[in-house]
Amino acid sequence: MASPVDHGRSFGDSIEESTMAFLLGAMTLITFANVIARLMSSNILWALEATVFLFAWLVLIGASYAVKHNFHIGIDVAVQLLAPAKRRIVTLFAVAVCIAFSLLLLKGSWDYWWPFASSRAFYEVNDIPMPGFLQFFAHWLNDGELYEKMPRFMPYIVLPFSTLLLTIRFIQAGLRIWRNEQILIIESHEAESDLIDAKVAD
Repeated sequence: MASPVDHGRSFGDSIEESTMAFLLGAMTLITFANVIARLMSSNILWALEATVFLFAWLVLIGASYAVKHNFHIGIDVAVQLLAPAKRRIVTLFAVAVCIAFSLLLLKGSWDYWWPFASSRAFYEVNDIPMPGFLQFFAHWLNDGELYEKMPRFMPYIVLPFSTLLLTIRFIQAGLRIWRNEQILIIESHEAESDLIDAKVAD
């Protein structure tokens, strides 16, 4: 049975954990501050949009975190019935498919994000103000015209970033399976549950 284990130090070993902890903390602080503001008959206009972006970051980065720790759920009854050698081949094939899919996602996300960092760099989000210390991007990408709101390429960068992380984690999972350090790429429950039920029935 595959299980979440410590696979040792690897590329950016704690990047997902650190980023997700920051995102959760930021979402909590912004939401709490907005609740207090509403109690005082005020409102943080950009709070909702900011928390939506932060949550999107959390979900997308969480996908690579789940791959790294085998948290994704899958149906493995048929795979578990195979002999170890055949199961390894099937699992390696599944990893190859996942890597190919994540590479397609990476290309698609890059193709979507890049125009916002080049020809469409003037596009801004609806409510989040542009921090002053980041206005140097205006001189680089917006012909020196300062941004009033945050440019969209900043929150949207999570798309290529998260899919790159996802691709790296699938490659690492494939290497672990190749080295016989890991059996499956999913959190396995179904086959074990069937075996337990069979023993109870006996």
